[in-house]
Amino acid sequence: MLTCFFQYFSAIAHKLINIQHFQPRRIFSHFFALTATATLIVWISLSFTSPSIAHASIEDDHFDGNIFALYAGNGSLVPPRVTLTQSFSGERPTLLTFYIEDSKDCKQFSNVVSQLQAYYGKVIDFIPVNVDSIPAQVSYTPQEPGFYYKGRVPQTLLFDAAGKKKLEILGKGTFNEFDDVLRDIFNLLPRAESVELKRRPLNEVNAELVK
Repeated sequence: MLTCFFQYFSAIAHKLINIQHFQPRRIFSHFFALTATATLIVWISLSFTSPSIAHASIEDDHFDGNIFALYAGNGSLVPPRVTLTQSFSGERPTLLTFYIEDSKDCKQFSNVVSQLQAYYGKVIDFIPVNVDSIPAQVSYTPQEPGFYYKGRVPQTLLFDAAGKKKLEILGKGTFNEFDDVLRDIFNLLPRAESVELKRRPLNEVNAELVK
């Protein structure tokens, strides 16, 4: 494509050089075409050589934006609907996950969090926390995310309805690792016996899970 533009550019320039009679309109017309062509060539060249942040990749540590929206197709996770204090007060199980938006591991793990929400979003609270938003202070209470952060991402904790920590994973966890613990929290059948979320016996919590 660039070769064609350069050929056109050369042809216009040749016409300008070989004009023997002073014709203002004709000169202006050719000069305008020459300028427009040169501008277009420069723009196309830059588009091929300049890096663009719009080219998001799950395989790098570059900042691309909301990782849950970009890589998990789930913009509803951020910002979280409740705080950690509200979740503990409501006596609901809680999944607390720490992340940063320029981490390859966090980008890849975001899909696991989204899958878990698809299964358990009605009965547990999901609280993704960007570690850059954790206020710098000397100490934290157990109702503050900073109390649990260990300086590595992703880091994910799972609490039962009583606020007791049931699982903590540093790094990328798998769906099954969390699912196993959640099935235990809700007294669900093991995955080997039922891929679907089924409880024994059926109760109000299970009614929410299976809808």
